[in-house]
Amino acid sequence: MSFEELLELQNQVGTKAYKQLVAGNSTKKQSSRQPSCVADKHRPLEMSAKVRVPFLRHVVPAGKKVARDPRFDDLSGEYNPEVFDKTYRFLDDIRAKEKQLVEKQLKKHRSGEEHEKLQQLLQRMEQQEMAQRERKRQQEMRLALKQERRALAQQGHRPYFMKKSEQRQLVLAEKYKELKRSKKLESFLSRKRRRNAGKDRRHLPLSKE
Repeated sequence: MSFEELLELQNQVGTKAYKQLVAGNSTKKQSSRQPSCVADKHRPLEMSAKVRVPFLRHVVPAGKKVARDPRFDDLSGEYNPEVFDKTYRFLDDIRAKEKQLVEKQLKKHRSGEEHEKLQQLLQRMEQQEMAQRERKRQQEMRLALKQERRALAQQGHRPYFMKKSEQRQLVLAEKYKELKRSKKLESFLSRKRRRNAGKDRRHLPLSKE
């Protein structure tokens, strides 16, 4: 409509009715321009940027990882050396094969840095083997004492529990017998004398020059 037609319409219907008519037409045009969309119930929650974030926010605590050492944890059960040795008996065969391999390599390298490394490795293996044999021997001795106490208890006798000092003396006596049988007693005693002499020398007061 032209401006003159609008003025004529205003004079005919009045100013108030004219304003209402014009406002109604503008809202219809705006509503027709807006696209119709259906709200999705799965849409994310819209938060207004004008809302201030609270000072103390609720933070979900994260689960703390607790390190667990199976050697000192009750969940791993009680350590039983007899059961442990039976379970890991296959390691003895692996150690024996590794020792044979080191001995073969040692024969190939007669001198040099590689020879020194292999020699040290072989000595460490032999020391571990000796310590394992000693540990097994002590276990067998403790098992024999336990069986002896059990037999005495079945016969009605009061079982006798040896002190730790007595057990150490018994272990030393068995070790002495084994060294004597293997003819290694003299070398063992000489090493022990040298070790004791070195300890005594360290405790001596220093001489003043």
